[in-house]
Amino acid sequence: MFGNMIANMMVKPFQSPLFDSPANYGLEYENVEFKARDDVTIRGWLIKSGTDRVIIQSHFGVQCNRAGYSPDGKGLIKPWKQDIPFLRQAKYLSDNGYSVLMYDLRGHGESDIGTTPWVSWGPEEAKHVIAAVDYISKHPDYRDASLGLLSICMGSASTTYAYGLDDGLRKYPGIKAMIAVQPLLYSYFVDAFGMPGFLQRAGSKVTAERLGFDLNTRSFLPDARQITVPTMVVQNKNDPWTNLEMVKEYYDNLAVEKEMKWLDIEKSRFAAYDFVGREPEKLFGWFDRHMMAKN
Repeated sequence: MFGNMIANMMVKPFQSPLFDSPANYGLEYENVEFKARDDVTIRGWLIKSGTDRVIIQSHFGVQCNRAGYSPDGKGLIKPWKQDIPFLRQAKYLSDNGYSVLMYDLRGHGESDIGTTPWVSWGPEEAKHVIAAVDYISKHPDYRDASLGLLSICMGSASTTYAYGLDDGLRKYPGIKAMIAVQPLLYSYFVDAFGMPGFLQRAGSKVTAERLGFDLNTRSFLPDARQITVPTMVVQNKNDPWTNLEMVKEYYDNLAVEKEMKWLDIEKSRFAAYDFVGREPEKLFGWFDRHMMAKN
């Protein structure tokens, strides 16, 4: 019983329905869908501004989707009391000449369930990051555009795994920059979360049966060495649900131009997710610097 309960908290898909729309922000957009290599249909919004630069946003996992986070339906204990609308940062980017692809990872929002019907914390979702990049790279309006990756939490893990694949993101020269917001390994999360050992073990046993591998043994940290574009890492130093040494190891493994952006904000992991849209001007100069329009 405990194992199923913990596993459902961590890997059960579709825990956050879509709750927002670009229309609420006056943004020009279209609903899009595309297929990943495993034949999973991915759905999202393509917010249309300039054609020279496109940001591809990959959201965090389980309790999130392309629209962001909403506390509605999250039970009595909520990690954040207000909506965190990711369309705030999309609005900022659009106003500054970027188009934005916001999509739901497999098992989230309106995308289809994966061939592995559970959230995998990155290894399976990597295929769908690649699919999003491939979709934009082949889009007739954006074939010559510079691409930037805004990858949040599990989105960062998925993107990093996607760089580690031989046929992954390294083959897309259009990608010019990345911002990785609070990359997180499952094992460090459950430790920092304060979950008793017997619950960790019970949950891990069930998730391993569901996924076919042990989440505690999978790591994207070595794959950070395969990232080929300038990368900013963003981390709230007051985040109680992570291990800051793990974040430093991720950063140290990057073999590209890089910057570590430490935030000193509220003692909550979700505070950094909120910060991205609340103060985007403090982060997105990284994209401006590395994604100038081509001559």
